Amino acid sequence: MTEPQDAAARRAIKPVICYPVDTLPAPDMTLLENARANLKKIDEVLVPPRDAACFIVPAGHFFRIKSVEGSQVGDLNLWARDDLSERFYSGKTRALYGTHITTGQRMWSSFPQLRPMATITHDTLGWYGKDEFGGSVHDVIGTRCDPYTHQLLAGGQYHHCCHSNLTRALARHLDVPVAEAEQHVHDVLNVFMCTGFTRDTGQYFMKASPVRPGDYLEFYAEIDLLGALSACPGGDCSSEHSSDAAACYPLLVEVYRTDADFLDALQLPPRNGYDGTHGT
Repeated sequence: MTEPQDAAARRAIKPVICYPVDTLPAPDMTLLENARANLKKIDEVLVPPRDAACFIVPAGHFFRIKSVEGSQVGDLNLWARDDLSERFYSGKTRALYGTHITTGQRMWSSFPQLRPMATITHDTLGWYGKDEFGGSVHDVIGTRCDPYTHQLLAGGQYHHCCHSNLTRALARHLDVPVAEAEQHVHDVLNVFMCTGFTRDTGQYFMKASPVRPGDYLEFYAEIDLLGALSACPGGDCSSEHSSDAAACYPLLVEVYRTDADFLDALQLPPRNGYDGTHGT
C-alpha cells in the first residue's frame, strides 16, 4: 500500500495521555505505612498448584500474596464481599496507571461504583522496573488463561486454566453451580507475571517471572473484599500456560489486621458521584 505524502508528519504527532491522574484521589501512603508497622496475621490460605482458592479480607485489613516454594505466577480476582456485581475493573485500572501496577497504585472497581478496592502497599519486585524487552511485572493486560482460547488454538478440553480454576473456587465458596459462578469471573491482576507487548507485532508476551520464594505483593483492603487466586498452570510462565508440563508451586495468601485505633477511624471510599441519568 502506498503511503500518503504526509505519512511522516502524521506519525510524528505527539501523543496525549488519555486520563491524566493529577486529580485522581490518592492513597495516604504515610498513613498506610504507619499501619503496616503493627500488622498481625489473622488468617492464611494456601492455593494449590494448578488450582485456585477464595479468601476474605475485611475493610481496613491488609493481605499478601506470597511465593513460598518456587517461581509461580497467580491470577487474582476481587469482588465487593457482599455484592459480586462490584468487581475489579482491569481495563480502567490499566487506562489510569498503565500496563503494570505497583506500590501506591490501586485496583479500581467496575461501574457504577468505580472506587478503590485495594491499594498496593508493598512490592518486593518493585526493583524490576521495565526490562530491555518492554516487560514488567504485575500486569493488567492479560485476561487470564482460559479453556475456550485453549480449545480454539490447541484443541482439547483443558480444565486447569486460571479461568476454570477461579470458577471452581468461587463455586465452592458460594456453594453454587459452576455455570452460575463463571458469570462473576473477570479479567485479572496477573500477580508476579512478567509480560509486555512485542515492539514489532504488538503481541502480548510473557517471560520467566523474576519472583522467588519470600517475595510478596501486599495490598490494603479499601472495602470488604472477597478474593480468588489461581496458581497458574504455566508456573513461572517461561514457556507456556494451560499445560501440565510446567513446574508449578503453591501460593500463599496471608491476611493481616492492624491497630484497633486505625480500624476505628476507617472511612470507606465513596461510590462514584455520577448521577446515573446518562442524559435522560
